[in-house]
Amino acid sequence: MVSNINNTTTNGAATTSSTITGKSKSTLGKDDFFKLMISQLKYQDPLNPTDSTQFSAQLAQFSSLEQLSNMSASLDKSITANYALTQSVNNTMSSTLIGKEIKLGGSDVSFNGESSIQLGYKLPSDAKSVTVKITDSNGSVIKTLDNSLISAGDHKLSWDFTDNNGNKVPYGQYQYAVEAVDNSGNNITTESFKMGTIDSVKFTSQGTKLVIGNSEYDLSNVLEIFGVK
Repeated sequence: MVSNINNTTTNGAATTSSTITGKSKSTLGKDDFFKLMISQLKYQDPLNPTDSTQFSAQLAQFSSLEQLSNMSASLDKSITANYALTQSVNNTMSSTLIGKEIKLGGSDVSFNGESSIQLGYKLPSDAKSVTVKITDSNGSVIKTLDNSLISAGDHKLSWDFTDNNGNKVPYGQYQYAVEAVDNSGNNITTESFKMGTIDSVKFTSQGTKLVIGNSEYDLSNVLEIFGVK
């Protein structure tokens, strides 16, 4: 279709072709398609008019293009509406978590002035020894907790945000690692988690945040929800 317009030798056709194709576009929309088809009819050779079969095929292409465009717009609106509905449901459900105790995945710890935090770990089997080491943002060990429980299952311990010298650590981010060894001296893979009671819920541009003490956690990190503590 485009080649027919470009090959037309009349001045009017050349001007129209330049007008249609002169715009810088990476893709053609349905309006562009329609303009090209009209121009082809307008500047066709009277002695050799456009074949009716070809013209019908072009109309079918135009109709398909319009349907696909409308379908795409409808899908975009549907996705936006579904996302808004999902956010609304999540926000409503999140508010019911206030006052409940939850288990949060991950070994990261935030200190923002709380008196203590409950750290946890899960052993897949009995261990001979378990040591918990807490490190600062530089990777330096600031606290070592020995004599931790060694039986299989979930275990909790409390950290009062003090270092090995009994001094309060600075506000910031920390990590803890659980080193478990079985009776044969082999390392045991453990799962780390934190426990806490939700004080409030915040709805931010980064998603729903659960507030425990003075720290915020992502809703996606919740592993388990318990009753009101």
